[in-house]
Amino acid sequence: MSGFFVRLLIAALGLWLAQALVPGVEIRGAGTLLVAALLLGLVNAVVRPLVVILTLPITVVTLGLFLWVVNAMMLALVAALLVGFTLSGFGSALLGALVVSITGWIASWYVGSSGRFEVIIVERRL
Repeated sequence: MSGFFVRLLIAALGLWLAQALVPGVEIRGAGTLLVAALLLGLVNAVVRPLVVILTLPITVVTLGLFLWVVNAMMLALVAALLVGFTLSGFGSALLGALVVSITGWIASWYVGSSGRFEVIIVERRL
């Protein structure tokens, strides 16, 4: 269960960074930020797989770059469903999705599947 909360906080951190770095992404309040992170996780778990399957030919032709557009669509869907989370346009959604994706990618280097922080210790023996 702690893994769920760690991943929720990582998504919230990504959304907060997107708000701080990308003009046109606005999230009003910490509560809205946490609800947006939760809703983004649900949308990515339920809706995104269906959209990825439906857009598979376009994704193959663009060598996977269309997945960035799919991520932006999921972020725009969350913004449309949640009061207090606004995007000024699809360009903001694209850049916001990029920031959220990179944040999650970097955080996944340090967090395992159970939600625990992982550290690899290498000992050198002589």
